Amino acid sequence: MIKGVIFDIDNTLTDFMKMKRSAVDAAVEGMMDAGLPGKKEDLVTEFFEHYWKEGIEDQKIFDKILKAKLGHIDYKILASGILAYRRSKNGTMTLYPRVNQTLMELMKMGIKLTVLSDAPKMEVWLRIVSLGLHHYFDEIITSEDFGVKKPDPKPFRKALEVLGTKPEETYMVGDWPDRDVKGAKAAGIRAVWAKYGDTFGTKESGAEVDIEDIYEVVGIIKKENGAGCA
Repeated sequence: MIKGVIFDIDNTLTDFMKMKRSAVDAAVEGMMDAGLPGKKEDLVTEFFEHYWKEGIEDQKIFDKILKAKLGHIDYKILASGILAYRRSKNGTMTLYPRVNQTLMELMKMGIKLTVLSDAPKMEVWLRIVSLGLHHYFDEIITSEDFGVKKPDPKPFRKALEVLGTKPEETYMVGDWPDRDVKGAKAAGIRAVWAKYGDTFGTKESGAEVDIEDIYEVVGIIKKENGAGCA
């Protein structure tokens, strides 16, 4: 019997990489317009090299890029990049299809829901509220709560505590096998891989179930729980 679902947010509920690519493009164009030297494609590549090395949520990336390119921070260029990034981010952060329908049906079925993310807590809440998902989640768990990131089992165990469910009664739905799937399994939680959000070309997820559409979670739980959730 499934009683709770833990969702990752980026590339699981939200099309995060679509937003990130668009925002970086806008930031680079804004910084170039303010005087940053270099070709756009080279600067975009440099941004993402920093992200992959330092973390996709690195809050100091503009400073690092400027120091690397100029040897100091030019605040006119910095402001231009940040504003362009924010404008694009606000306009391109979107949910995957059927996310609202999925969450609503799970709530109607009596399934408890929470979010577990490695992103900073305020950033996660900003995404949740801006996309109108705050009515589905009363409490979320992030790496900031423990100082460790997925796949460490600590945040997964906290998610179980928030839901009030046992590991075998809980699904973790996420796009990143090395973090979401491995972390869930380490905590005894059943894993569902959001294949539609994969950015690594993963061949084998190691999850109990792979899904191509988030709404599949509803059918999986109805089948698991039988007539009680029909």
